[in-house]
Amino acid sequence: MASPLSSGDRIFDEAAVRQAIRDVKDYPKPGIVFKDITPLLKDPKLFGSCMDELARLLEDSEAEVDYIAGVESRGFIVAAALADRMEKGIIPIRKKGKLPYKTVEMSYDLEYGSATIEVHEDAISKGQSVVVADDLLATGGTSSAAAQLVEKLGGKVSAFAFVIELGFLNGRKNLKGDAISLIKY
Repeated sequence: MASPLSSGDRIFDEAAVRQAIRDVKDYPKPGIVFKDITPLLKDPKLFGSCMDELARLLEDSEAEVDYIAGVESRGFIVAAALADRMEKGIIPIRKKGKLPYKTVEMSYDLEYGSATIEVHEDAISKGQSVVVADDLLATGGTSSAAAQLVEKLGGKVSAFAFVIELGFLNGRKNLKGDAISLIKY
């Protein structure tokens, strides 16, 4: 597989990525500092370098990958970019009621509430390997629920991939498997 990583035109620069991540205080509720990747998404070379680096780290981890599952909504962006680079299919994991076909669902707690996500019942076949991708790892609730959906369909989660990790929330402890993140707070 030809890798865009060897082109040399996009070098991962952690300091530049950190500068492009905006803090939004008291969102979505008082006391939360939201890590907004919108400015990062506006810079194609900088965002591209992040996706190149995540793809490289996944390839280096030797995780088996049949699909990249993206968790709504910013996870779709990360998953689509990774799937494109790694030449894999993408599986959307959405909020309840958003998918048009028969689904399986999983409810879970967030650091500021609760939610239910779902996936099409035919998205994954028994034994297929899936990377769960999202923009941010906080408490691990969303990613853990996504992994449970994968497993419910007979798949296995080979890794988790994130742009940002809030290490002080210890979300890794709630994940079974390898978790890769680019920026840690």
